[in-house]
Amino acid sequence: MSDALSAMLRARSIALVGASAREGSFGARMIREIGRSTGSRQVHLINPRYDSIDDQACLPSLKYLDDPVDLVLLGVGDDKLEGQLRDAGQLGARSAVIFGSAHGDALRASLRDIAIDAGMALCGAGCMGFVNVADGLRATGYVERAELAAGPIALVTHSGSVFSALLRTHRALGFTLAISSGQELVTTTAQYLEHVLDETDTRVIGLVLEAVREGPRLAAALHRAAAADIAVVLLPVGGSPLGSALVTAHSGALAGDRAAWEALAEGTGALLVSDLAELTDTLELLAIGRRARHGSGIATVHDSGAERTLVADLAHELGVPFAPLSAPTMARLDDLLDDGLLAENPLDLWGTGAGTRELFGESLRTMAADPAVSAVALAIDLVEEYDGDTSYVDAALDYDGDAPLVVLANLASAIDPAAAAQLRAAGVPVLEGTRSGLVALQHLLTLAEHRPSPPQVAIDTERQQRWVARLDEPRPLDGTESFALLADYAMPVVASRRAATEDNAVAAAAAIGYPIVLKTDEPAIAHKSDAGGVLLGLGDEAAVRAGYRSLQRLGPRVLLCATAPAGVELAVGLVRDPQLGPLVVVGAGGVLAELLTDRAVALPPVSPQRAANLLPRLKIRALLDGWRGGEAAHLDSVVAAVVAVSTLAVELGDRIAALDVNPIIAGPSGAIAVDALVQKMA
Repeated sequence: MSDALSAMLRARSIALVGASAREGSFGARMIREIGRSTGSRQVHLINPRYDSIDDQACLPSLKYLDDPVDLVLLGVGDDKLEGQLRDAGQLGARSAVIFGSAHGDALRASLRDIAIDAGMALCGAGCMGFVNVADGLRATGYVERAELAAGPIALVTHSGSVFSALLRTHRALGFTLAISSGQELVTTTAQYLEHVLDETDTRVIGLVLEAVREGPRLAAALHRAAAADIAVVLLPVGGSPLGSALVTAHSGALAGDRAAWEALAEGTGALLVSDLAELTDTLELLAIGRRARHGSGIATVHDSGAERTLVADLAHELGVPFAPLSAPTMARLDDLLDDGLLAENPLDLWGTGAGTRELFGESLRTMAADPAVSAVALAIDLVEEYDGDTSYVDAALDYDGDAPLVVLANLASAIDPAAAAQLRAAGVPVLEGTRSGLVALQHLLTLAEHRPSPPQVAIDTERQQRWVARLDEPRPLDGTESFALLADYAMPVVASRRAATEDNAVAAAAAIGYPIVLKTDEPAIAHKSDAGGVLLGLGDEAAVRAGYRSLQRLGPRVLLCATAPAGVELAVGLVRDPQLGPLVVVGAGGVLAELLTDRAVALPPVSPQRAANLLPRLKIRALLDGWRGGEAAHLDSVVAAVVAVSTLAVELGDRIAALDVNPIIAGPSGAIAVDALVQKMA
């Protein structure tokens, strides 16, 4: 398929099915856009209604072609798609683009089968085609700019509107390749990325995706991009479903619809953005090719105290750090500033307004020279200056510091287009919004850090086979078996015993030691607390007997557990994405699990370092560090619990639909699991 895909994206011979002489029609636009392609290409027009169009011969059908073609553009309605694609396959065409929506599962399945049987690459259905800017090929039926800017960015988007908008933006976005992939009936984003990595000079990749397809292959391509220092900016549109785990395991509800995207980005080094403003600011910033220095954060220069505060507030919310300035840097800034202004980061420079160009320029250079500063930003509104003053633009153009410089414009609708164009032409990115610009800067800082490599994990085949055999049995795991599973993967668990009679419950309690926790162990009851099936702190035989009788309404089977020491309640578990497979989730546990929606998600296998990096994302991290005089939890044991669940996911992920270890009690002496729910694959 890679040869067929290369033939499609670099096609030298092309057939336009549905070509038309009617002005404004889709067929006419196909001819017009293909005609704007550069280089030597053989183009065949196909439509039984015409003998010729604009003095070029037009054939009745693909069957009249003598030789195979690299690419067929199908500008026809749904009712003709099957026949035309079949003709293309029989001709030996290497690829096709289906612009139409191909409504209906049966039609889409048929088109998929035809293309696969013929060994064809297929763009679409429901797409806008593609433009290979580097190769000069415009395979679309939608009129775009006559001159498309070449540059380091490759774009793959499921959305045709985003495809068109990014090609038409006024920003400094130049492309190697832009693909509107649509429904991806055959050729997926993963395959497009492989082509980009193998056959283009792309340095930045933008992805706008509505679904994950070929999850492992996509993850592998993203790892390849990270290894080649090619930044990938990912904008997910909609959630990737997590199946039945959302219903039965707290970890599924905790993960939420965005979990798969977050895990994919975290595990591969892709940069996750939330909207088109963040996407375009990040693409523009990364496209300049300058990476942030290894410092402590950004430095910003402002001409407004209020807007400086706004930037500081948003940076705090987003977790974008400001670099601490050294004493020599502060002293140099003190010498530059007007009376009454303070040398600090972020820096407000507005005083008398005299010597603006020199003051702002020298302040930017001074802050950029500080080793702690990773990147600098001139944070202004970049409005049109009616008095003709160009001081801000000149200060940015004068800049020759070592750290990357950006202009952070606070209000996109007020930006002076001429000033922005001048800066961009000189290689200075103009970020069009405070929030989106700060997100872009955060991603620039992230790229200066270590990027994840494809993880490796050793498989314990004996353990794996033992539990595969048990999980393949039809009966569910009871409480003691669930604890045994966790213990086999090196997760500490509370002592437990099962019982099905009152006397057995008393004997089990005596063996474990009081106080005891008594809970129902009926397999049909997933959430024991919600059913009133958990009794805590039973201190003697009488309490156990009374407790057992009270639980008989739920069934005879119970689980008796030792009482865990006090600590912070966490939840660790697995949820299953249909494309990516099992995902590891860690977050707030107990009654806070769903209330706070406080979690981090990772794609296994998860190394100890990656597991440790998940914890600062949690709102309850302060509790783990010791809150208001409380004892700090033993974080290494929490990390070990996450790694244990990850290892379990690697070895048994195809047998487990969901795993919910909730809560794990994390205290100063370690972390211990006190409840577990294992849902097997159906």
